Amino acid sequence: MAAGKEIRGKINSVQNTKKITKAMEMVAASKMRKAQDRMRSARPYASKIRSLAANLSEATPEYKHPFLLAHDDAKTAGFIVVTTDKGLCGGLNTNLLRAVTAKLKELEAEGVKAECVAIGGKGYGFLSRIGAKVIAHVTHLGDQPHLDRLVGPLKLLGDAYREGRLNAVYLCYTRFINTMRQEPVVQQLLPLSKAALMPDAEEDSRTHGWDYLYEPDAPTVIDQLMLRYIEMLIYQALVENMASEQSARMVAMKAATDNAGNLINELRLVYNKTRQAAITKELSEIVGGAAAIAG
Repeated sequence: MAAGKEIRGKINSVQNTKKITKAMEMVAASKMRKAQDRMRSARPYASKIRSLAANLSEATPEYKHPFLLAHDDAKTAGFIVVTTDKGLCGGLNTNLLRAVTAKLKELEAEGVKAECVAIGGKGYGFLSRIGAKVIAHVTHLGDQPHLDRLVGPLKLLGDAYREGRLNAVYLCYTRFINTMRQEPVVQQLLPLSKAALMPDAEEDSRTHGWDYLYEPDAPTVIDQLMLRYIEMLIYQALVENMASEQSARMVAMKAATDNAGNLINELRLVYNKTRQAAITKELSEIVGGAAAIAG
């Protein structure tokens, strides 16, 4: 019964794995609810500040913020890549990094180089392996991200764009659609376009204008607003990515738990067949021996 003992060992091993994946599924489900609540609570603020930024950008035509100006002569693009720190979340990071790689190759074909800021360990490791230029990275943000840890690395790209060294900045993250679906997004963050500043279709059809009184002056107010707008976009991308991570991990661990259960059933079936074959063989030997003695 050496084969039967080996199969029993495999069954015990798979059972232990099933316990781990089940526990991880339950933890991910608990964190998923909190991450989704955080993501949904941030969306109204992001929508309002986007609308306000659109109004202010149109209300003061004599002053254009540097983030609204294009630098077509620059031959370098900036990338902010938001991924997870941990794995075991299905194809979440793989799908996003595949989209990032496609965009990098597209820009490379046009003669444009890339400078990257990696948020998350998986993205940092991937960009390092493919030889991309990573100027800053942030990892281990935890379950509750804080924007103050992102200000330093993101300021590098913002200052580079102000100085005209970058022709565009792209924000790459995974947008949360629902528990079963997450969508990789590579969107242009800078220069800010009018379409990006107007999220709703009805905003495009408005015919009225906007006028404001600025204190102390328009450049100071708009500079601060645009900075907060960029920070909010990145924070929203981060919480969207975290909600997607927990949802994807819960689904992946549930699938792993189900597969472990199916494998255990198959191994038990093989074990029972092996055991029955061994018993049948022993009975045949006993009967054969008795017949030989009687003969």
